Amino acid sequence: GRSDYPNQVNNVLCFPYIFRGALDCGATRITDEMKLACVTAIAELAEAEASDVVALAYEGQDLTFGPEYIIPKPFDPRLLAAIAPRVAQAAADSGVATRPITDMDAYRDKLGEMIYHTGFFMKPVFNKARANVRKVAYAEAGEPRVLRAVQAVVDEGIAQPVLIGDETAIARAVKQAGLRLQAGVDYTVIAAEADTTLQGTRLLKSGQVDALICGMTGSYDSHLEHVRNEIGVAPGAEVLAAMNALVLDKLTLFITDTYVNETPSAQELAAITRLAAEALQHFGLEPKAALLSHSSQGSSERPSARRMREARALLAEQSPELAVVGEIHGDAALSQEIRDIYGIDAGYTGSANLLVMPSLDAANILFNVLKVASGKGVTVGPILLGAAKSVHILSPSATVRRIVNMTALAAAQVV
Repeated sequence: GRSDYPNQVNNVLCFPYIFRGALDCGATRITDEMKLACVTAIAELAEAEASDVVALAYEGQDLTFGPEYIIPKPFDPRLLAAIAPRVAQAAADSGVATRPITDMDAYRDKLGEMIYHTGFFMKPVFNKARANVRKVAYAEAGEPRVLRAVQAVVDEGIAQPVLIGDETAIARAVKQAGLRLQAGVDYTVIAAEADTTLQGTRLLKSGQVDALICGMTGSYDSHLEHVRNEIGVAPGAEVLAAMNALVLDKLTLFITDTYVNETPSAQELAAITRLAAEALQHFGLEPKAALLSHSSQGSSERPSARRMREARALLAEQSPELAVVGEIHGDAALSQEIRDIYGIDAGYTGSANLLVMPSLDAANILFNVLKVASGKGVTVGPILLGAAKSVHILSPSATVRRIVNMTALAAAQVV
């Protein structure tokens, strides 16, 4: 279907979602009640702010409610979760549903996972964040992505946003984006000083906020320096490190250290593995770690192979409860069949879910290649490991959904 004029009704706006709801409840036909339910759901989105996906796709256009923007754009991802449940409920109410949906909240969650591919494995994190809502500060509050993320954070009830910036400029940006945020109700503002990340770390250190999100502008290292100097390393953590998660078609992988330690020592690798394994538990996952190398089970005596081998020995001694294999080739870490051929006992079955790399270069390159080649850009992180307080340094390419996910994680990690 074509859309040649503003507010032109396009069949793609409703048909896919009517059919989704009808198929999921086993409707025998499409009734007038189901059509009306679809129209009602679309009408309720009319005055809602445009989603981040739509804002990016139609960059430069005014997407606030008015003569040029009355109905949602056809490819607004929110249409699925808004229309399909209404249609399914209407089918049940009008007696044509052969499989009525009894738990509509669970159905909405399932649809949400279709929209946001990180939804399923982020669910335990979101639940923990909602259970004890924390104050999360944002160092780059003037960024449109941050404000859209803050709207989602408020809507999903996962944190109390604290925006570091100019109150007037933030209010103007909120209005320009067509967001529903209200100062003093949905968020509080702390006037920005020269360096907002430095300011944020000091707010975190003093206990005025519970967690901090930064990194949408500038270099990772510049933000890390403030975290290192103001927040420091948690007792027993030994080291700071970064980890990224990739949601792939068949599995989710966590890769470390992607940003902090250039060539970690064996002791640092062991510490990073422990920190990463602990972080996986926030996602409800049992860590299955692999120390990756060009070497496998002593096949090389090069320095990087020896470091990975020594790290494995330290983990066996200091953290025997962890399921860790290494040093090992990447394919063997992910394949039970390959390990069986070589007689390698990993201490776990199936694929590893935590890949510990021998260097920052290796970790960062692997993550970015997989992100584009296999992950469809669906990532979580960077997750900062080992800090004394809950703080995460994102990247300038962070999407709205990634900011929301990291906000939930930051809130969930507060102790």
